[in-house]
Order: sequence, then C-alpha cells, then structure tokens
Amino acid sequence: MPPDPGAGQVFMEMTKYRYLTPSDQEKHLLQPPLELPPDPEKPIFDLPKPETIKVPPRDLRTAIEERHSVRMYAKEPLTLPELAFLLWCTQGVKKVAGTYATFRTVPSAGARHALETYLLINDAGGLEPGLYRYLALSHRLQQLDLDPTLHIRIAKACLEQQYIMRCGVVFLWVAVPYRMTWRYSERGYRELHKDAGHVCQNLYLAAPAVGCGVCAIAAYDDDTMHEILGIDGVDQFLIYLATVGKTGHVHG
Repeated sequence: MPPDPGAGQVFMEMTKYRYLTPSDQEKHLLQPPLELPPDPEKPIFDLPKPETIKVPPRDLRTAIEERHSVRMYAKEPLTLPELAFLLWCTQGVKKVAGTYATFRTVPSAGARHALETYLLINDAGGLEPGLYRYLALSHRLQQLDLDPTLHIRIAKACLEQQYIMRCGVVFLWVAVPYRMTWRYSERGYRELHKDAGHVCQNLYLAAPAVGCGVCAIAAYDDDTMHEILGIDGVDQFLIYLATVGKTGHVHG
C-alpha cells in the first residue's frame, strides 16, 4: 500500500484473503436467522402474491438500454400490486432451503442474502405514510413508524435531496453483516456492497414495467439515518437507498 493510505485502501487491503481469520461457519457456530424476526407488537399486511400480479411484458434489451435515473415523479400513487411486484423483483424468495439458505430473485454471495428492505411510503398501495419493512420470507409488509415528519427527516439526512419527499416510495436497504460474515469473515463486508448493487439494478430494470422511474441514492448521513430507522449502525446499517415514483404526466 502507499504511505498513509485512506480508509478505503485499508479496507480493500485488510479484506484480502491472506488476512482473513476463520469464519464462524468454519468454527461450527450457529448461523444467524435468514431474516430479522417481525416485531410482535406492529401491524403486518399481506401483499398480493407474485403469481397473481399482472405486468405488461417488457423486452430485456429495451429495459437495459432505456435504464436511467428519474428524479421527477407524477402525482400518482403506486398500487399495492405494483409495490408488491417491485419488492418481489428485488428480494423475492423463490425457495427456502430449511434454515440454511434462501434462493431469491437477485444473486447474493453464498445465498446469504444479508439485506433487509425498509420502505418509506409516501403514496403507495393505499398504505398510511410511514416506515415499513418487507418480510421477504412470507411476502408481507410490517408497519414500523407513522411519524408524519419521516419524509422530511429522511430528505434532510440525505443531504436535502427533495425528490425523496415527492416520490411514491423510497426503498432503503439495510445490511445485516453477520449474516454474511458468518460465512466469509471480514471479506463479507465486500459482498454486502455487491449485493446492494444487484438489488438496486433489479429495481431499475423492473420499475418501468409498472410505469415507474427510479433514482439510486448513496449520499446520506449514516448516523442520522440509523437513528431514524431505529438501528445501531453496527449489527445493522443502511447501505443504499432508491426513490421510486410514477412517470406519467410529470409536473415540474
């Protein structure tokens, strides 16, 4: 490494295989659960089953060639089936292998799938505005927080990106690192960032099929966002966000 390397260079160096200690899997320690358990005190809502959702066909080449970020949205809500479709495309569970692994609509290192999807609902599915979490194993939504200032606080924490308040929904992906490092030790932190990219790209490619646009967001104050989401920033931390909204008749 060059003299006085930055934090990023240190991270890349120290997560090389030659520095890794045995993982907890190699030590035969119990693996973490496949999903964070739902809060027994919070409401849970069923989502339309993926096989019942009708989506217009869209050519894959067209979806890739026309992929772009959208920051202006129409004043039109997403329907519940549309929201369910996007959740399925980004974290849908196709198969559960006991308590060992899940196989989903996106790739993940070792099928660890160490991300949890939180949602800031502004105008989607007839749901009350607020913070929710997608329960991927059962394809349901759990309501977490109906604070009416959430959209304002999140926009401020994302360096005043105002379109957060004008979109239908914000996807917030939270990493649960031990789900990944249990198998891959410290190198697992690299895999978390790759997985976030896989998930967000699926969102970009799927959204136009239901008349929506997407804009990924990487600029946010970590500590403030962790406080808003009620997570500690260590055992769980925010890794990526994306706004989603209808792209019909947009008013500037």
